[in-house]
Amino acid sequence: MTHHSVSMHFTSDKKTIVEPPNVPLVPLFDLPVVNTDANGIVAWLSHRVATGKQTRVAFLNAHCANVAARNPAYREALVSADAILPDGSGVALAMRMHGQRLVANLNGTDLIPLLCRQFAASGTSVYLLGGKPGVAEAAAASLVRSAPGLIIAGSHDGFFAPNEEQGVIDRINASGADVVLVAMGVPVQDEWLHRVAPRLQATLTFGVGGLFDFLSGRIPRAPRPLRLAGLEWTWRLYQEPARMWRRYILGNPEFVARAAVDALPSRAAVLRRVDTLLRRAIDVIVASLGLALLAPVLAIIFALVRLTSPGPALLRQTRVGENGVEFGLYKFRSMYVDAEARRAALTAGNQHGANGVTFKMRRDPRVTPFGRLLRRSSIDELPQLWNVLKGDMSLVGPRPPLPAEVLNYTPAQRRRLAGKPGLTCLWQISGRADLPFEKQVELDIAYLTQRSVLMDLSILLRTVPAVLTARGAY
Repeated sequence: MTHHSVSMHFTSDKKTIVEPPNVPLVPLFDLPVVNTDANGIVAWLSHRVATGKQTRVAFLNAHCANVAARNPAYREALVSADAILPDGSGVALAMRMHGQRLVANLNGTDLIPLLCRQFAASGTSVYLLGGKPGVAEAAAASLVRSAPGLIIAGSHDGFFAPNEEQGVIDRINASGADVVLVAMGVPVQDEWLHRVAPRLQATLTFGVGGLFDFLSGRIPRAPRPLRLAGLEWTWRLYQEPARMWRRYILGNPEFVARAAVDALPSRAAVLRRVDTLLRRAIDVIVASLGLALLAPVLAIIFALVRLTSPGPALLRQTRVGENGVEFGLYKFRSMYVDAEARRAALTAGNQHGANGVTFKMRRDPRVTPFGRLLRRSSIDELPQLWNVLKGDMSLVGPRPPLPAEVLNYTPAQRRRLAGKPGLTCLWQISGRADLPFEKQVELDIAYLTQRSVLMDLSILLRTVPAVLTARGAY
């Protein structure tokens, strides 16, 4: 699994930022689990805070997986989270059963202090909610010691009655906190955050489990050798046997059995694998033949692009592919070289609205005369046959978005990243850019749910008249 490490750079007013790549995801227990290193997730979360994108984060460990299997409300809270971070050796084991490698254990005890050092540098404020009286305050003091300059907006214990809930939320909002860390334990903290999210004004919310107890020193953390060996749970069991024996003595074997069952290929999974291999074989054959047969045409177009406007004939754009992994997409240049610099002045003309996720303009002045012809005929996309041959793309699949677009996706819209992107797709044969973005996403998700070799062949055949009529191509 490819992963990225990107640093973030902030000024004191939080305006100068370097946009991070999108975090890779791995499906585990039918949940999209982040699979990147600590620097990668810190960069992604910091960018979300700096740009004001509401984000809710949850953790997944062996205990969480067991609880989610029995508790629909908790599972829904996980499914609807913007990011699920892997926590512990159990998740690493489950990934190995799926043939995947866990890039990093992103447990909150290590991650939150690292994230808070970034917050201290950017002037981001943090509120701590949870734990016994006095524990949140002690945890806040510990965070300030490890991240000098960190702004603590406030703290509150986790013991409040239902009729006091709105008052607690009002206190958090009045504090102006950018980030709220909630330590109420699983499943309470994540269900609570899922339920009250519309009433919280903070940009980033975290369910952090027993973090405050560790930070405050109320419960000592396991020695480093145990942590490195993936045996921190034995230390927790030793510290609190009466509270933890069910979680670990009964829960660990239950989790291993659950992970094994989750990794077993069902008959449907075997058929999907065969279908995937067939679709890949078709991709390789068609892309190879296409590149060989079209080589003279591609050379002529290359020359014409260079002759009709200054700048390179071939572009390599960063796009987001399967599971959020970025790749370089090839296409013939159809715009003037200063197109990106001119985009801001054209926002009002966006076919998908001034605040739309994607930018499409029927008569875009940035498109060259020859580029307009290339776009209407879709010839500008032909170099992507090389992407298909490389395996970055498929002949059929959701069109690959720009990283900046994906940063504005909702959790539901990120589901269109669950499959390999393609040269053509359902919405390309159903109106292309004339369709609103929400409809495009709906069709992409419908395709990913039902995709098969026969469906791909049908879409490829229907692409021919769609290209010839050029409906929605601009």
